[in-house]
Amino acid sequence: MERNLIMLGTGHAMVTKCYNTCFCIQNGEDYLLVDAGGGNGILSRLEEARIPVDKIHSMFVTHSHTDHVLGVVWMIRKVATMMRGGSYEGKFKIYCHEELADTITQLCMLTLVKKFTSFLGDRILIKKVKDGEEKNAAGMKLTFFDIHSTKTKQFGFRAGFEDGTRLTCLGDEPYKETARPYAEGCDWLLSEAFCLDRDKDIFHPYEKHHSTALDAGRLAQQLHVKNLVLYHTEDTCLSEKKESYTKEAAQCFDGNIFVPLDLERIRL
Repeated sequence: MERNLIMLGTGHAMVTKCYNTCFCIQNGEDYLLVDAGGGNGILSRLEEARIPVDKIHSMFVTHSHTDHVLGVVWMIRKVATMMRGGSYEGKFKIYCHEELADTITQLCMLTLVKKFTSFLGDRILIKKVKDGEEKNAAGMKLTFFDIHSTKTKQFGFRAGFEDGTRLTCLGDEPYKETARPYAEGCDWLLSEAFCLDRDKDIFHPYEKHHSTALDAGRLAQQLHVKNLVLYHTEDTCLSEKKESYTKEAAQCFDGNIFVPLDLERIRL
């Protein structure tokens, strides 16, 4: 069974040379969409990645920042349009924490017309999840956890696959010790890396509550993970990003390091 991490976007909120961070986990014929970027670019990203929308029946949204949540409205509009036309079967479930569920609903009611919003609560379901709660979606066992953000309430998740492989998404803020039960010893760790440590005086990651590639490498080593994926980065030197970010994280981490560009697939 084919299993891939498909990075639809890899940049932070203000990038212009790549898309905002969001991704799909492909598990055989099923897809879990995580976040949706800042607008209708999510639709072209899915098209370019050759991911059929009618195969996405589960979505997780980490938090309410514009570069993660605004594309959710476009996903709801797209799915509702397909439902109206008879080309989308079943239900579309969006998992998120309680406050975010209210935000997404309000955004839809303010920006979408009734022919789309009429599917909310019927076939498009916004499912509120709590810290530590487990759900089965896209053939995976998902465990959601509060990352204890210093800015806006945000959840991460751990995905467990049938063969025992574990993938943990820490969201887009620095790691807190409360996440250790979900991250320690995992096979795949997804961590934000706002910039290189050598460039921290240029991008000021700590003032923005973010980390460097060096920080992420140090964390991955401490948590004894096997594979580290770095995302949510600046976009000034995309042609050099793979080499420079990998080299810096490798100063502290002796596992496998992946620094994907937009639309890149990583075999899980």
